[in-house]
Amino acid sequence: MPIWKRNLIVCWFGMFMSSIGLSQIAPVLPLYINHLGVKNPALIAQYSGFAFGATFIISAVFSPIWGSAADKYGRKLMLIRASLGMGVIIGCMGFAQNVYELIGLRLLQGVITGYGSACTALIATQTDKEHAGYALGTLSTASTAGSLIGPMIGGYLVESTGMQNVFFITGALLMVSFITTVFFVKENFTRQHKKVLPVKEIWNQVPEKSLTITLFVTFFILSFALYSIEPIITVYIAQLTKNSTHVALLAGITFSASGLASIIAAPRLGKLSDQFGAQKVIFAALIVAGIMFIPQAFVKNPWELMVLRFLLGLASAGLMPSINTLLKKITPDFLTGRVFGITMSAGYLGVFAGSSLGGQMAAYFGVSSVFFITGALLLLNAVWVYLKVYKKMSMKERPLY
Repeated sequence: MPIWKRNLIVCWFGMFMSSIGLSQIAPVLPLYINHLGVKNPALIAQYSGFAFGATFIISAVFSPIWGSAADKYGRKLMLIRASLGMGVIIGCMGFAQNVYELIGLRLLQGVITGYGSACTALIATQTDKEHAGYALGTLSTASTAGSLIGPMIGGYLVESTGMQNVFFITGALLMVSFITTVFFVKENFTRQHKKVLPVKEIWNQVPEKSLTITLFVTFFILSFALYSIEPIITVYIAQLTKNSTHVALLAGITFSASGLASIIAAPRLGKLSDQFGAQKVIFAALIVAGIMFIPQAFVKNPWELMVLRFLLGLASAGLMPSINTLLKKITPDFLTGRVFGITMSAGYLGVFAGSSLGGQMAAYFGVSSVFFITGALLLLNAVWVYLKVYKKMSMKERPLY
């Protein structure tokens, strides 16, 4: 088996396990904060929001730092650091005595982040160009699949084993990722710069600055768009159905629909980006995704929303792996870790901004406005991508006669 395939399998398993672990904690946080002695519902909501969101903000700050370390010391070492660190920290959350210790550990979790970006950098640099799109597309399904399964596992574990055991089991899952990374990931790493370069000098060595910035912004907008809907899905489902006893179930299915579609479509769209160019997949996917958001504001029942969310997932599945494929193509190997670290920072900021502002937009302008605003953002982004990325890359790939 080629090394890149073995690395892909191990990284997929590691990201899948870490994604299950991280996603199964989110719905448990309010319950755990209550368990730690906070009884006021308003305070529980505030502490939960801070504990959840602060991790993403801290991760956005530290992701480029760990990306730089990956370029200096190797991506495998960063995988080992992140999986071991998160396993220990999340396991310790089960021993928290009060909400402040829990929040402190969540902040520390944000500091130790970097498993996903290190996986992406490793696969991007160790995979040949002919298979890069397929490999990165397949890798992206790991976090999606884990995010779908995680909340269900978390809820089951709370009811069957107790609240603290969720953190212990999550820590154990991440330790499994740590062990498989140590023994099975292979990396041929040679450090190209022996001295630490200042940020300005590093940026000067980025060959396609305008194109790189455009892809960072696109990654942010995509993350914003996908997570802006999360806070209002349950509310919207409640408005669409009169059978309030099944709102939670229908909301879960609706949320999972786009994730399931992404799992199906991501490897296939990755192959298309290898064959026809990542910029073409990004441009087409942005247009389709933007269009798919708009009719979600006009649905009459939850099943129509589920179908549209599934179609949205088919389109959005091509975006993140294609962005990573294009970044790999235009970025020198010795800068890959830094660039993917900044990309992950853009994604973390998009998740935080989307989940924070989505609810605010719904509160001030109505639920439907979230779909209109998000769709418009994606379509405007498509225009920008066409002007700054599509035309430029297509000109480069045009054969000379």
